[in-house]
Amino acid sequence: MVDKSEKKAIFNSIPKEGFIKVPITGNVNVNSKEKVLLVRKANELMNQKNYEQAKRIYLAIDYSAGLIRLGDIYESKGEILEAIKMYKAAGAKAKMTAISEKMAGIIKLWLKVK
Repeated sequence: MVDKSEKKAIFNSIPKEGFIKVPITGNVNVNSKEKVLLVRKANELMNQKNYEQAKRIYLAIDYSAGLIRLGDIYESKGEILEAIKMYKAAGAKAKMTAISEKMAGIIKLWLKVK
């Protein structure tokens, strides 16, 4: 049995941002022309299914529309954790809520089965 002080210590050790490490966005300063070129390049990479390289560009320039598209792709492939990271990096609260609701529904089903 865990006493109150141990519980408090456990809860205090949880990082504020949670357990899912979300990539840092917008760490590259570019002007609008450069951003357009980088978005085009990332879109080409997406069309070639080179998602990792596209993700690097979208994260670097903080392009939320591209991050959301990547999240949708990851979600459709069943890579839910990666989808969550992309949605969180993009600030897509509606997408995060939708995944959370799906996950809660699954947990409810698991609890009913037992």
